[in-house]
Amino acid sequence: MATQQTRSLARFMMAPSVILLFVWMIVPLVFTLWFSFLQYNPLNPIRDGFVWFANYKLFYSNPAFLQSIINTLTIVVSVLAITVIGGILLALLLDQPIWGQGFVRILVISPFFVMPPVAALVWKNMIMHPQYGVFADIARFFGANPIDWFGQHPLTAVILIVAWQWLPFATLILLTSLQSLDGEQKEAAEMDGAGFLSRFWYLTLPHMSRAITVVILIQTIFLLSVYAEILVTTNGGPGYASTNLPFLVYQKALLEFKIGQASAGGVIAEWGSTLPPTSPIREDLTWHAQSPPSTRRSQQSRPGSSPC
Repeated sequence: MATQQTRSLARFMMAPSVILLFVWMIVPLVFTLWFSFLQYNPLNPIRDGFVWFANYKLFYSNPAFLQSIINTLTIVVSVLAITVIGGILLALLLDQPIWGQGFVRILVISPFFVMPPVAALVWKNMIMHPQYGVFADIARFFGANPIDWFGQHPLTAVILIVAWQWLPFATLILLTSLQSLDGEQKEAAEMDGAGFLSRFWYLTLPHMSRAITVVILIQTIFLLSVYAEILVTTNGGPGYASTNLPFLVYQKALLEFKIGQASAGGVIAEWGSTLPPTSPIREDLTWHAQSPPSTRRSQQSRPGSSPC
């Protein structure tokens, strides 16, 4: 049992790493909040100044904002469904004794070590290309017309690429959990006459529940920031069909050089879509979206109201 002295010593020894981690997290957050209230354009620094919540209003009224939220949620939910279900099936398959089991497992987890831009380029030019891609050859073999994935189904193409990258991670975690299942429990269930589906539903799946939770939590964190695959393949298009929140922030920051709006977008990504319909901010945004340009220009020309 730890004494008060040992607990104090443990806290003292952990303090440097905790402080370093806190500074590492809080400094970017403070700078993001600071720039979200500024009208800051690195190409035109003379116009710098505080505009307070104008950046938030403009980002929320962006026509791509609602579509980017829908696309972000679609990517996260779809990839999670594919990787969790596919990971369970692959884990059950790889858990069986087969010849060359170690080599097969290495092949299965290898896509996880491919960099996202490289994976996106391979899928774009070698697999999903409408002329000489693998999918196009398969479609022509069966007498069907090849599909232009990035033109007709851009979001589906992005989901397939991201799911291909994250499926090995889910498989590895779930396979590790599956191998920790006590063999005596499985043998006892077989002796009691339980079939494969019954053993899977009442024994294997409950045992893997914690691993499934870990897979969902970790993947959700990274799937909310999918960016490279979209930039390399669809560039957010056609239109806003494959634009998600990180890519919309990228467009504002590095294409339009509106650092204030990009910082505001990073902040309101968590709460911007939850404003009630009668919110004053939403009413102001509705006016901003529906009023003629001349009215907006006259309103923005007032002191302190010119947004980034």
